[in-house]
Amino acid sequence: MNNNILRNNELGVFALGGLGEIGKNTYCLQYNDEIIIIDAGVKFPESYLLGIDYVIPDYQYLIDNQDKIKGLFITHGHEDHIGGIPFLLKQVKIPRIYAGHLAMGMIKNKLEEHRLVKSTNLITYTNKDVFTFKYMRVSFFRTNHSIPDSYGIAIETPVGTICHTGDFKFDFTPIGPNADLAKMAQLGEKGVLCLLSDSTNAELPEFTLSERQVGDNIKDIFRRITGRIIVATFASNIHRVQQIVEASIATNRKIAVFGRSMEATLKVGLDLGYIKCPKDTFVGPEELKLLDENQITILCTGSQGEPLAALSRIADGTHRQISIIPGDTVIFSSNPIPGNATSVGNTINKLFRAGANVITHSPLTDTHTSGHAGQEEQKLMIQLIKPKYFMPVHGEYRMLKIHGDLAIQCGVKPENVFVLDNGQVLAFSKKGARVAGAVPSGSILIDGSGIGDIGNVVIRDRKILANDGLLAIIINVDLATKEVLKKPTIISRGFIFLKDSIDFVNELETETLSFMHQALQAKKNIVQIKNDLTDYLSNYVYDKIQRRPMVIPVIMNVKRSSA
Repeated sequence: MNNNILRNNELGVFALGGLGEIGKNTYCLQYNDEIIIIDAGVKFPESYLLGIDYVIPDYQYLIDNQDKIKGLFITHGHEDHIGGIPFLLKQVKIPRIYAGHLAMGMIKNKLEEHRLVKSTNLITYTNKDVFTFKYMRVSFFRTNHSIPDSYGIAIETPVGTICHTGDFKFDFTPIGPNADLAKMAQLGEKGVLCLLSDSTNAELPEFTLSERQVGDNIKDIFRRITGRIIVATFASNIHRVQQIVEASIATNRKIAVFGRSMEATLKVGLDLGYIKCPKDTFVGPEELKLLDENQITILCTGSQGEPLAALSRIADGTHRQISIIPGDTVIFSSNPIPGNATSVGNTINKLFRAGANVITHSPLTDTHTSGHAGQEEQKLMIQLIKPKYFMPVHGEYRMLKIHGDLAIQCGVKPENVFVLDNGQVLAFSKKGARVAGAVPSGSILIDGSGIGDIGNVVIRDRKILANDGLLAIIINVDLATKEVLKKPTIISRGFIFLKDSIDFVNELETETLSFMHQALQAKKNIVQIKNDLTDYLSNYVYDKIQRRPMVIPVIMNVKRSSA
């Protein structure tokens, strides 16, 4: 880190992603020549990022300082915490990745898919393991979340102990093991310098519902339903998948799985023993025809209304293997992520039109619960850890601010609460804490196999194409004689239908010819003519019909003899 940011023997804590946003979680600790990274997640693109698959942090600081990196520690296996690993490894040398059993299984799948298995060393940890480096010592405490093997991380440094909760909730009747409440309390009694804590549900003034209660509710719903049951949930919510499996077994149903991510997660869950069921529980699509409708559960992706997910294609009637049968019951075991409510609503409307009954999460059904702590649980975490300083993480700015206020209510001094942005460095020393400056941060767009090759200009062009379409004008000219050889050819894609707009097309041809005659006589070069023609036609089209298509002139130099 630049000498003017961190002083000698200061501990720097900063985020490359995860502050002021949901997703892209990537947090770093640096002490002298040692860097530890916590999580490497992706963010799913917002609707305006047309064609973009993922958003990842700008890793430039890690690229410049990769010789200092000791390891990447993963809190749990959700995409917003592990999805960026392949893209990170393609740019940065990470000597070791440390993760719990389930997260490690998912990471291995990713590395095999990207052919990166040999690019790093993989180490699986439990809550009993401790890893010691030159300056820092890393240990773990088990938490509850919507996926098994979720951990908080404690990092002892020469300046003090930093705790990162990972994503968490407090569930006193969990599906899996209990959280390490005693270990959290021990850390608090020993003394914690700073707590980095999950802020996702900081706006909810409550304790989140237990996963076990949701499981009981799902079983009750299954018992009351006749006909096929189609359940949509997050593929990574293995606790929920296990509950759906148990409800299906209890009601003598076989399960067919649809959706690539659901199939992949299920394979890891079964291989590692997180999904427990008789061997004949799962059946292939071809076997559904042999079963009575009361014996069928269909488990699929698409709970967020994603256009290409299995449930959306089923609702649209475009799925190759499954179509809605009147009387089917579709259960949404999830809540819409902010921004997805419209697409989820559209999917539900299509399902009703096709004759299905639809059950969504509500106070009457409780088919879902969050894996993130509400305010009362966040307060409990602060009271257990007893940090001197507090840095809320993983949340939009309002969530971070509310979480910071909760910490003050719990006794943290107001001047010791730091609500920061990505890149800002919180520096700790024996003298106290200060915001020391910032490292490079930002968002990199992933489109297919490209990393960062899509920028604002390309996104702007995609928006124009999506909103107003394309207008191309092909003009043959003889530069030697300064003549236009024939009438321009007009091509429209997503702008106008040419056969229905003959008068307007004729006007475009006339305006183009007039402009080209003048430009050629003025002896302008081709590049200048193209730029000026683009501006001229853009303004002309807008004046005529108030649209701004992407205008692309193609000027071809053709000798008159060959015209």
